Amino acid sequence: MSDAAQYLLVVYQLAGPSGEPVASGRVADELGRSPSTATEMLQRLADKGLVDHQPYEGTQLTDAGHERAVELQQSYLVLRRFFDDVLDLDDPEAEAFELAGSVSPLVADRLATTVLGIDSSDRRSLTPPSERSHD
Repeated sequence: MSDAAQYLLVVYQLAGPSGEPVASGRVADELGRSPSTATEMLQRLADKGLVDHQPYEGTQLTDAGHERAVELQQSYLVLRRFFDDVLDLDDPEAEAFELAGSVSPLVADRLATTVLGIDSSDRRSLTPPSERSHD
């Protein structure tokens, strides 16, 4: 996955459902990067209109960034499930994280339906029960 896609996905995951601002340090820690490297990438994403990056306040996804991050999250969840259930990989999360930005939403959707047997209207089943929000 490209660095930009990894950053968008991490900001999305760390922000949670509320979309709260995420500190650059948290993003850096999650990705194993230095804080200055994370800040530089977040500034590049801000220049592209994908995040609103405010030093010392945090980073939030813009509408365009949120839309792309949702696609990345869906691809990540499909790949993680495939790597775990079908390929039985030792670390399906890491493998899925690496590839999520390389798979188009169409490919992720087809993989979910044809290989995993998951209807596109039931993507909630991709998330392990321990990670599902309780409505």
